[in-house]
Amino acid sequence: MNNIEKIKSFVDSCQADLAEEFKKTDDTAFFNFKKIHEAFQKNKVALRHFSGTSGYGYDDAGRDTLCKIFADVFKAEKAIFSPNIVSGTHAITLALFGVLRPGDTLLSVSGDIYDTLQNVVNGKDIGSLRDFGINYDQIELSNGQIDLSKVKEVLKSNHTIKMVMVQRSRGYCWRSPIAINQIEKLVKTVKEINRDIVVFVDNCYGEFVDLSEPTEVGADLIAGSLIKNPGGGLAPTGGYIAGKSNLVDLVANRLTAPSIGMEVGSYLNGYQYFYQGLYQSAHTVAQAIKGSMLFSYCLSKLGFETLPAPGEKFEDIICSIKFNTEEELITFCQTIQYASPVDSYVTPMPWDMPGYTDQVIMAAGCFVQGASIELSCDSPIKKPYVAYLQGSLSFEHAKLALIYCLNRLNLIK
Repeated sequence: MNNIEKIKSFVDSCQADLAEEFKKTDDTAFFNFKKIHEAFQKNKVALRHFSGTSGYGYDDAGRDTLCKIFADVFKAEKAIFSPNIVSGTHAITLALFGVLRPGDTLLSVSGDIYDTLQNVVNGKDIGSLRDFGINYDQIELSNGQIDLSKVKEVLKSNHTIKMVMVQRSRGYCWRSPIAINQIEKLVKTVKEINRDIVVFVDNCYGEFVDLSEPTEVGADLIAGSLIKNPGGGLAPTGGYIAGKSNLVDLVANRLTAPSIGMEVGSYLNGYQYFYQGLYQSAHTVAQAIKGSMLFSYCLSKLGFETLPAPGEKFEDIICSIKFNTEEELITFCQTIQYASPVDSYVTPMPWDMPGYTDQVIMAAGCFVQGASIELSCDSPIKKPYVAYLQGSLSFEHAKLALIYCLNRLNLIK
């Protein structure tokens, strides 16, 4: 038996051990697929909705129906589901600037915010929240959980807090994502103190992972990217915001202008891939989760620390893997690139990426540039040497990439 055959035998054995966890993941996917399917039927999706528009995009039925479907799926009063939002960071920024006003305070209750939001919040003379007189404060997590007692204390002492923000996923931190039940408890805590405080969730990487979304447990506003979970690997660009009608309207005024909101906004290329991507997104998310589970289980058995650890619930699509050296980390990311269907011949190297404080290595041989619902991996080059693996359009791709990685790192002899 050659080495690749030994590795495949090991991976097959690990896959068999995960059968029960895979079944739970598939059950969640079916539940979420049913919600999406019924929303398509309720809103009478037709071929005409796939056509693009030009100019102002008045009466764009494709755009407007997409927004209604997304609101229904997420049990939100209203939603913006738009190719005119360029990224998750853009969607989150629209929510912040749409709702907050000079003198308000934004409170993060999940610790430090993601790297690309640092300048959005605290940048100097670049049009940040700080430049507009909006304050920022944060509360660290306590043993990986939202510190509700501290939240109560801060809300009662600072009456300028207008928005409480939760970053559901981990960013470049060694922590578990924030579970839906934690968000539900946070909402209850905040609303008991002041019902007017907006609970806002950065929902990136968390869509369709669980049976409920943050808006279903009381969050006022959520935002995310369409080249992550809800785009299903087909949406070519875009982002979303969903939640209470009055808040979504404020965000729409930032996306376009206060006098026009979501009455305008054309997309000449048409909307088929947005509809089709959303329709298959629950299945695609399940594929990504199962791939991450397999990486976590196999690498844990080989002595690496992973998060979530085997047996722990995945609250987003990401698997964090802690390597011993910078060289191991870089080799792992490069092998994910070599295992990609696109740009497999490219060797990613650490570089000074805009918006990040450390050099970052990114492996993403994707059909849609930068789409992290496709198999991808990235990491800042700093201790601890943690790779953040996410996505996979098919479980088979993740499994094959894992075999490549175990072989390249020479972990099975």
